[in-house]
Amino acid sequence: MPLQNRVTPFGRIIAVPNRGMFMGNRGCLHDDQRRIVRQVCSYKAWVACLTVFRGRKRKLMTPGHYTELFFLDEATALAVGHRPCGECRRVDYRRFKTAWLAGNPDTRLGANPSVKLIDQHMHSDRLTDTGKKRIYRAVCGDLPDGAFVRLLDTDDAYLVWRGQLHRWTPAGYDLTRPAEPDEIVEVLTTNSIVCALIAGYEPCIPA
Repeated sequence: MPLQNRVTPFGRIIAVPNRGMFMGNRGCLHDDQRRIVRQVCSYKAWVACLTVFRGRKRKLMTPGHYTELFFLDEATALAVGHRPCGECRRVDYRRFKTAWLAGNPDTRLGANPSVKLIDQHMHSDRLTDTGKKRIYRAVCGDLPDGAFVRLLDTDDAYLVWRGQLHRWTPAGYDLTRPAEPDEIVEVLTTNSIVCALIAGYEPCIPA
């Protein structure tokens, strides 16, 4: 039976056999029986990592250690508020930081703030006061490639990409439909990350 460690664009953690392109970390979310017992904790540095790096091996969901989460692709990780890891994805991390600062000038964090300050801002942006995923409405035509949305007449998540909406599934994208510029949608990707996408950050998407 697969472990419950795959994250959807809605932020739900589900159990499916598909692993995905990236691994994530947001602290320890599981108990000693490797069961998910919380969706978030006090840890604010939510990152998306390579699944292979310098030959490192981990036993998944080791008691007392962080919970290894997995994402279909980087756009899925960004949708729930994970940024590139500063160690295993150093180049992507630098690109993301540059775009995030350019896209979020109102934060007034300075030209080269610590990643801790960025993580603190992103944490308040990704969750409501009750700890639920923050979602807002926007016009589809205003959204950049790499953003995730929910259409108002469906319960599915769609990736905005190259003028099309691509429906997310744990195994990949299946249905595709045109992105209607005037359509009102619910935006799943956190606002500050949408701003980073607008400022030029391009996530890694499977071909």
